[in-house]
Amino acid sequence: MLRRFSIDFALFSILLDTALVLGTMSLAALVRPLLNLLPVVKDIVDYQPLPILLYPAFAVIWVICLLIFSVYDPSRNLRLGDELASLLTGSLLAVIAWAGVLFLSYRETSRVLFLTFILLMVFSAFGWRLALQAILNVSRGRYARAQQVLIIGAGLVGKDLEKKLAEHPNARLILAGFLDDDPRKRASDPSILDNLSHVRRVVLEKKIDYVILALPRRAYEQVNHLVSDLHDLPVRVFVVPDYFALTLHHAGIEEFAGIPMLDLRAPALSDYQRLVKRAFDVFLTVLLLPAALPPMALIALLIRIDSKGSALFLQKRVGENGRLFNVYKFRTMVENAESLRHLVERKDENGRLIHKMAEDPRVTRLGKFLRRLSLDEIPQLLNILKGEMSWVGPRPEMPYLVEQYETWQRKRFAVPPGLTGWWQVHGRSDKPMHLNTEEDLYYIQNYSPWLDVVILFQTVGAVLSRRGAF
Repeated sequence: MLRRFSIDFALFSILLDTALVLGTMSLAALVRPLLNLLPVVKDIVDYQPLPILLYPAFAVIWVICLLIFSVYDPSRNLRLGDELASLLTGSLLAVIAWAGVLFLSYRETSRVLFLTFILLMVFSAFGWRLALQAILNVSRGRYARAQQVLIIGAGLVGKDLEKKLAEHPNARLILAGFLDDDPRKRASDPSILDNLSHVRRVVLEKKIDYVILALPRRAYEQVNHLVSDLHDLPVRVFVVPDYFALTLHHAGIEEFAGIPMLDLRAPALSDYQRLVKRAFDVFLTVLLLPAALPPMALIALLIRIDSKGSALFLQKRVGENGRLFNVYKFRTMVENAESLRHLVERKDENGRLIHKMAEDPRVTRLGKFLRRLSLDEIPQLLNILKGEMSWVGPRPEMPYLVEQYETWQRKRFAVPPGLTGWWQVHGRSDKPMHLNTEEDLYYIQNYSPWLDVVILFQTVGAVLSRRGAF
């Protein structure tokens, strides 16, 4: 879906708002004795500070109220005004909830102290958002990259979409142009970049993020070809649905500026599921990374002693929605392992590629040990911090293997790839690529935060048993 900000920024907003609640409560407690000097404030001689338990309770209430009103939902707040309106209603609910908690627990709390806290908190919550928007407005065009939108079809619907995009400047969405097959339109409209047959080239050259299909009903067959051309590119594809009678296996209905669309590459996770998953990933990684650094340094030293080459191994992998990224691993093979791929690759009885074998001649002595205990994958904690991977998810696959995927296998890219996953606890490398994909699809279809926790615990057993690891 079209978003004004990322999931990582939504998580950052929650953490910042939580810190502001705790900070403004502390500041209000410090300021309250000084307010005795005001004539309208009752002088409190025996001042009682707020109980410490109220601090985390108020922070949780604030975040929950703002979640209820979708303040942290990037798809519901394409404009700053939308976010501030949601923030206002969420703040009112939070204030009522806070007052209810005090009424039922600590009635003796100073009303001036409570009002001071409310004013400080609301001012801070609105203030940092307005300040950040001002900074983004100043830096726009120099630092912040806008999301590029390509509209297929320069007819009435396409031009209406252009107007809607212009009405949402804060959404960081920029129209890169149109594609249209009508030569008369291309001759008179400079915003039409090319005809539909060059969609792939335009998407790559213009670094398009969103493709919106706004073609008439008679272009049904062209839609099939366009979707096929874009299938392996990291772009989101939307269709204005009133013009088509498509039967899709999985599509999300989204609304942008009052116009309903079909998202043909809809993520398997909702924004809130993604938010919970990302928060869990960051928390667990930050918790474990300090303890992992000394073993990582020792492993890197042993690798350099054991064989020639660098300790870290970077390799292109295919991530969520087909995006390529560099996965970090400890090197477990000889330095020229990629050129020796032919030594291990084979095909099964159905012609499917098998790219792993138990006795891989390219694996070093130390590499065998690291692989058996999955220690070679520890550097992927950095990928998790960067948001390229998750703790749990489908295996991040190599591009040359993805090129051989059937269409149904590409559904595994609907979620972020994982350090571990359902495939690892149900066979690991014992299963070939096509069966690993079936395990990944099972995970996607049955995803829940609890399933992630279960898989992490099962992974410990799979690693200790050394089942299928080579």
